[in-house]
Amino acid sequence: MDQRRPWVVGVSGASGTPYAAAVIRALFDAGEAVDLVVSRAARLTILDETAVSFRDAHWKDDLAAWIGRPLDGADVAYWPAGDLAAGPSSGSYPVKGMLVVPASTAACAGIAIGLSKDLLQRAAEVNLKERRPVVVVPRETPVTRSHLEHLIALHDAGAVILPASPGFYASGAAATAAQLVDFVAGKVLDAAAVSHSLFTRWSGELGHSH
Repeated sequence: MDQRRPWVVGVSGASGTPYAAAVIRALFDAGEAVDLVVSRAARLTILDETAVSFRDAHWKDDLAAWIGRPLDGADVAYWPAGDLAAGPSSGSYPVKGMLVVPASTAACAGIAIGLSKDLLQRAAEVNLKERRPVVVVPRETPVTRSHLEHLIALHDAGAVILPASPGFYASGAAATAAQLVDFVAGKVLDAAAVSHSLFTRWSGELGHSH
């Protein structure tokens, strides 16, 4: 039997939880396993942006409500952010890599300096040290010098820095919020080399995608 090798999805407290939900749905659609870590600050953001309470004891129901679909057949595990003895806290735990979406300034700083204040930061540091793919999706704007320095440190450590900057070449100014969210989620999956159909790809022909 093949060994389970999930993607760790870390959701931090920045605005932009719809990006995380779209990434999780697309990973499930691609048949990928997911290990989910939701920071304490992210719970507040999920509640604010979706009116869904994310609770450790009811995480399956809450995850289904958040991403808007049942978890039937999905290969997903959940690790509380305070569990520093969790599987993803160790480099010997087999995973494909980690996607931090959205990535708050605090999460970026903590990962960059190796703070490991919670499981999200620790898991990201572990994946960097093991030289596995790590995609970090900052959403803050404008950015301070310290944030830029932390992003550079993450880049130099091997992470892909993928700002939540949607493209408009599929639908132009008429793009829906869902299309813009899916564009960013699709770029995250591209960086992780996971196939998806979240957006219309550039064809080299002007106006071809309209």
